[in-house]
Amino acid sequence: MPHSPAGSGRTRILLADDHALVRRGVRLILDGEPDLQVVAEAGDGAEAVEMARAERPDLAVLDIAMPRMTGLQAARELSRVMPELRILMLTMYDNEQYFFEALKAGASGFVLKSVADRDLVEACRAAMRDEPFLYPGAVTALIRNYLERVRDGGGVPERTITEREEEILKLVAEGHSSKEIAGLLVISVKTVERHRANLLQKLGLRDRLELTRYAIRAGLIEP
Repeated sequence: MPHSPAGSGRTRILLADDHALVRRGVRLILDGEPDLQVVAEAGDGAEAVEMARAERPDLAVLDIAMPRMTGLQAARELSRVMPELRILMLTMYDNEQYFFEALKAGASGFVLKSVADRDLVEACRAAMRDEPFLYPGAVTALIRNYLERVRDGGGVPERTITEREEEILKLVAEGHSSKEIAGLLVISVKTVERHRANLLQKLGLRDRLELTRYAIRAGLIEP
């Protein structure tokens, strides 16, 4: 298991870039923070995978373009063998394709080298909080890509729950009984109960209280 930042006080970082000068600069940025520490360095993707397995860091910061094995290939391999490891990609290029590939490879953030002194520390902390870190251009690309998929009528993620299930979820969370819901929606109590059971199963919830919490998070009802 990797050392937790809470246990060691610092997030243990593996840094991989084929340019020693870049590594030195990035290391200075990271080691200058009280909660971050570079514990291993690698000069290519294959070495990064070896070092990660040996050192068990909390976070890997990988350059995208490296010899022997690219950062993307290394990220894919590390996501497979060390699923608990957080991964950030470092790149010189503001390239949409790289950005989407990085997300697919399991990276939680994407930092441009040109602004690493500004963004990298925050990106590391976001990764350790399990939050994505995207620079503004990447956010724009993500939104544009989503809108294009919607326009073309494909690729939009399926809703987890149906519209009818959402109606029932809202009414359950508001405190209505199955009988009252049946009356409001003009369906049988049996149908309400079936929808309710499906909801619990789909959302991995146990009871009415958890359903209500979910409804508040989903913005279906006010807390």
